[in-house]
Amino acid sequence: MFDLYQPTEEHEEIRAAVRAVVDDKIAPFAAEVDAEPRYPQEAHDALVDTDFFAAHIPEEYGGVGADALAVSIIIEEVARGCAASSLIPAVNKLGSLPVQLGGSAEIRQRYLPAVARGEAGFSYGLSEREAGSDTASMRTRAVRDGDDWVLNGVKTWITNAGISEYYTVMAVTDPDGPRGRNITAFVVEKSDPGFTFGSKERKLGIKGSPTRELFFENVRLPGDRVIGEVGAGLKLALSTLDHTRVTIAAQAVGIAQGALDYALGYVRERKQFGKRIADFQGIQFMLADMGMKLEAARQLTYAAAAKSERGDSDLSYFGAAAKAFASDAAMEITTDAVQLLGGAGYVVDHPVERMMRDAKITQIYEGTNQIQRLVMGRKLLG
Repeated sequence: MFDLYQPTEEHEEIRAAVRAVVDDKIAPFAAEVDAEPRYPQEAHDALVDTDFFAAHIPEEYGGVGADALAVSIIIEEVARGCAASSLIPAVNKLGSLPVQLGGSAEIRQRYLPAVARGEAGFSYGLSEREAGSDTASMRTRAVRDGDDWVLNGVKTWITNAGISEYYTVMAVTDPDGPRGRNITAFVVEKSDPGFTFGSKERKLGIKGSPTRELFFENVRLPGDRVIGEVGAGLKLALSTLDHTRVTIAAQAVGIAQGALDYALGYVRERKQFGKRIADFQGIQFMLADMGMKLEAARQLTYAAAAKSERGDSDLSYFGAAAKAFASDAAMEITTDAVQLLGGAGYVVDHPVERMMRDAKITQIYEGTNQIQRLVMGRKLLG
């Protein structure tokens, strides 16, 4: 195990290894991936080659069994160079974690090894256009037909849709049942007849990560595609998010670190009034605030990762707190980085404008920061 706040020597070795991969094979393509936009295949291949593609999968399924803090460090370091690329390991964890947490031994053995080997990605289908924060109001339905289930509906805002081979999909299986206890989780495979994808969303940021709708038209699923118990899907979905909100916090920390690093380099070189702008007290105060917010976000994220690894009872509070604080900090830090570069920060010749655009989504997905504050407030009130 690891200390609540301090990564071990092994964690720092992982950080150094990921950073080397990012600097060599991921960051050089980040601007191109954003501009075209296109999927970061170079990052995908590099992550597979180095076992960082889905490092969370246990060794018994062919994975490296990285703990929650190690996975957070991987995502942080990838996001430092390219936020869109960091969604590859992040979404693989999000999509496959329900199988890992609630699936039978058979379903885990069927799907996790392929993801561990890098042969398949795993996406997560929870949200709908009219069921975002209010997930229990989803309209996607799965009806039992003998031993099978027939799935119909639409899922929205699905990250890496069309790239992933597997999808965890939540659907109402008992329309007349108690709200929130009438939803079941299924694995849907890309090749299943009747399963198709919508057009790619045109987005503000993370443009290299495709976001599309999932369409299900009489998709027939064998009964052994159910994850966990029938009717317990929403509970499993929310339990998953308690863990994976930590990865979004880590992504936000990485984006913010990348922006601060670049801004520091710029202010050391840029001269005005006969001296480096880094020598002006006003600039130093901005940098101090950026660094302070970043380190506070990192420490809260690592504390939440430790709680995720242990399965602590207060994980839902800490996961929400880390996600909300880190993403708010990332938005502030990237905006300040643009400001420090002045006019140069506003043009695509410098990466901080991309980082600012990328940071925004961390305040929105896997539960808006308003929802995170609801989670925290309710926990505080008992």
